[in-house]
Amino acid sequence: MEKLQLIAMVQAYTGIGIGLIIGLGAAGACIGVGIMCSKFLEGAARQPELIPQLQGKVFLLLGLIDASFIIGVGLAMLFAFGNPLLAQLK
Repeated sequence: MEKLQLIAMVQAYTGIGIGLIIGLGAAGACIGVGIMCSKFLEGAARQPELIPQLQGKVFLLLGLIDASFIIGVGLAMLFAFGNPLLAQLK
């Protein structure tokens, strides 16, 4: 294979990987937030006196769920703009 074809193939597969990372990460975060909020509302409806304790824990976990997606976006941007796989071909 020519070097130019190899570079093009690495960039194409990297683009597919970036799309999967961002797409599946967003879907997972949305599903996680939905489940977390529904469980919070269910727990708040059953025991309203525990709402302040549950609310703090829910906000912490929602932040962690969103942080995992943002880390995935950061890794995807690393591969989009500074692809370490292309450095191996030079």
